[in-house]
Amino acid sequence: MLDVISSTLTSAVAIAISPIPIIAVILMLMTPRATRLGVSFLVAWFLGIVVATTVAALLSGVLPEPSMNESQPVLGAIMLVIGAGLLFLGWRQWRSRPGPSETAELPAWMTKIDGLRTPAAFGLGFALAAVNPKNLLVAASAGAVIGRSDLPEGEFIAVVAVFSGVAALSVLLPVLTMLIVPRVAASALDTIRSWLTDNNATIMTVLLTVIGINVIGKGIGLFA
Repeated sequence: MLDVISSTLTSAVAIAISPIPIIAVILMLMTPRATRLGVSFLVAWFLGIVVATTVAALLSGVLPEPSMNESQPVLGAIMLVIGAGLLFLGWRQWRSRPGPSETAELPAWMTKIDGLRTPAAFGLGFALAAVNPKNLLVAASAGAVIGRSDLPEGEFIAVVAVFSGVAALSVLLPVLTMLIVPRVAASALDTIRSWLTDNNATIMTVLLTVIGINVIGKGIGLFA
């Protein structure tokens, strides 16, 4: 079980440091409904990662089980497609970065966060985790590893929980900080939000490129 966790840890960290959900939850924590919106977004974000990872793991587990030392071309091809998709998204992020004299802008939907209600915050958190192409591909790559590890049910659940927990840490920490020390959190989170906004494209480019190359390497190895 531990080797599966270690194999998926890079993907979990990649999801965890994705700037967009962190910025979104920080903006929610700066509204009058900070607690309700922040907690709702956090729960949905965690559940979305669990669902995306579990579905990918179950689908990969349906593939025919290879004999010892036998290649796995079907899973290898899937990994190559996922890796190529991650590299493509990384290239798009690099192309979208602001120029030296330009100001980074948040997605248009973020300007409406002030008016969100709890159900909408929940839906947004789940969508960013389970439907957003970037996170979906990263979760799918981890799910493929988990699904092919032939773990007992209890260990399977534990691995998915650990993976999702690590991936959700970056959203959990701002929420906990606001709940425990709200006065200190306000200024600190605003500074973090500004930095992440300015560097979103660069961060995501590096993450997607590293994960994409890693997934492609694993895919090639499955043809051997």
